[in-house]
Amino acid sequence: MINEVSAGGIVFLKNNILMLRKFNGDWVLPKGRVEENETIMDAAIREVYEESKAKVSVIKYLGKINYEFNRTSFKEKVHIYKEVYWFLMKARNMNCIAQKNEGFVEVKFLPFDKTLVFARYDDERIIIKKAIEDIKFHCYN
Repeated sequence: MINEVSAGGIVFLKNNILMLRKFNGDWVLPKGRVEENETIMDAAIREVYEESKAKVSVIKYLGKINYEFNRTSFKEKVHIYKEVYWFLMKARNMNCIAQKNEGFVEVKFLPFDKTLVFARYDDERIIIKKAIEDIKFHCYN
């Protein structure tokens, strides 16, 4: 089994959350692997920018999710245990560009309710709900 650590952001502006559409049609949040000598928060900021070109400010740490999956590598199945650390982030504006070299064909800020419908994975839906509750409760400007 291989352990992987990733970090990502729930990026909002007003009542919208940034989502990325992959080549296969799945809508996901921006996230990626933490690199050597990089903090988890710096990795989250970097991944958001690399995947969407969104410029953000980190509001707070939201929590961690864990999951396991199998990846085929060189005709061999590898079992992966993944930890993903999530941060609530505010975008400076809605200027974003889907990065095809990162595997994305579209990037959009979607209204809160649409984000929950479009999100491909249940664990991402859970962290999105937590972010929305926090945004509504604290009314970040």
